[in-house]
Amino acid sequence: QFLKNLDFLILQNQCITMEGYKMNKKSGIETLPNYVFAGFWLRFFAFLIDLICISIITHATIGLFYKIMGLESDKSIITFYGIASLAIYLTYFVLLTKLNSGQTIGKMIFGIRVVSFEEKELSWQTIFIRECICRFILKNFVFQIGYLVAAFTPKKQHIGDYFSNTSVVVIRSLEAINYGQKISNSKTLNLERIK
Repeated sequence: QFLKNLDFLILQNQCITMEGYKMNKKSGIETLPNYVFAGFWLRFFAFLIDLICISIITHATIGLFYKIMGLESDKSIITFYGIASLAIYLTYFVLLTKLNSGQTIGKMIFGIRVVSFEEKELSWQTIFIRECICRFILKNFVFQIGYLVAAFTPKKQHIGDYFSNTSVVVIRSLEAINYGQKISNSKTLNLERIK
C-alpha cells in the first residue's frame, strides 16, 4: 500500500512537471523551468576549455608557421597573425555549434548546449548572429561585461543570446524532463486501463 501511495505521489508530481513541458511543445523551449538553463559559472568554465582548444589550434597552425618562418607573432587585430587568430576563434564557435548540435568541446565536457527559442535546430543565420557577430563584439575587453548578464537573467542569456534568441541548457535536465514525460504517459495509460 505504501509503495502504491508513493507511486501515485511520484506520478502526480511528474504530471505537474510535464504540464509545463506539454505547453513547451506548443509555445517553444522558453516555457521550460529556469533550472534547465545552464548557469553563468558552468558556461564560464566551458568557455575556458574552448579558449584552451582555440589556443592549441592557433599555435599548431599559424603559430607554428610563424615559428618556422622566424617571424614574430603580433596579436594586434591589424596584423595577419591577429586576423588569422580571430578567424580561427570565430570559425571554431560557428562550425562546432552548427555541426555538433549546439555544442563546442567545452560544452560537451560540461554537458550543456545552445538552443533556440524559435527553431528546432539552430539555423546558420542564428549561429552567424550569435557565434560570429556577437562573439566578435564581445571579444573586446570593454564589451566582455555582456557575458556577465547571463548571471542575472532568468533564462541565463548573455547579450549574444538576446540578439539571437537563444540560451544554453543542461542536457541532463532536458533528458530528465523527456524521461519523466515518457513515464507519465505510460502510467497515465496504465491508470486508464485499470479504471
